[in-house]
Amino acid sequence: METTPYILNEFKAFTTHTKIADVKLLFRETTYSHFPIVENGHLLGLISELDILGVFEDEKELSNFQYLFQLFFTEEDNNLLEILKIFAANESNLIPVINDKKDYLGYCDLIDILHVYNNTPFLKNEGTVLGIEKNITEYSFREICQIVESNNGSLLGIFISEADATSVKITIKFFAQDVNEIIQSFRRYNYKVLSKHKEDFYLEDLKERSNYLQKYLNI
Repeated sequence: METTPYILNEFKAFTTHTKIADVKLLFRETTYSHFPIVENGHLLGLISELDILGVFEDEKELSNFQYLFQLFFTEEDNNLLEILKIFAANESNLIPVINDKKDYLGYCDLIDILHVYNNTPFLKNEGTVLGIEKNITEYSFREICQIVESNNGSLLGIFISEADATSVKITIKFFAQDVNEIIQSFRRYNYKVLSKHKEDFYLEDLKERSNYLQKYLNI
């Protein structure tokens, strides 16, 4: 999935000659946290709504406040996952898009990108979301896929949700008639199951054994 189909030009970029009053007006009329500043077709940077609220000289131009400009962008051939990282790193809901010649092409809206992911099978399709954990030197995506598919399950998606020097936490989503069998298979392969599931008979069995032991000790 590439950036190009999601480039917008609904609102014209600011220039250094844009007055502060007009900048504030755009932020009042939109939900954008930042907006690009372009000169001669090239991106100079972005101005944030929070920064511009502290400027009271409404008749002055943006050129007087270049120290407030921030610079971040994505290239037109970048993939959407990388774009999400740029959104997060800059705490912005808008990212300018440039080409390989550094020409400004438009911008991407965070809502549009999130809608793309919302329509992927991982999020859209029904299935079981399972959190698992294993030693970072012992897990493999191939093994995880094999566990799901060997138990007649269909894998919808998989990603690493957390990792450190010793262990890795993985979130998977799958569809299967027998969820419990897949959960127990992960345990047999020494994966720790982090999420709770009503189909997980192992936990119920442990509870029954604990209750039985408690009754025995009370005799």
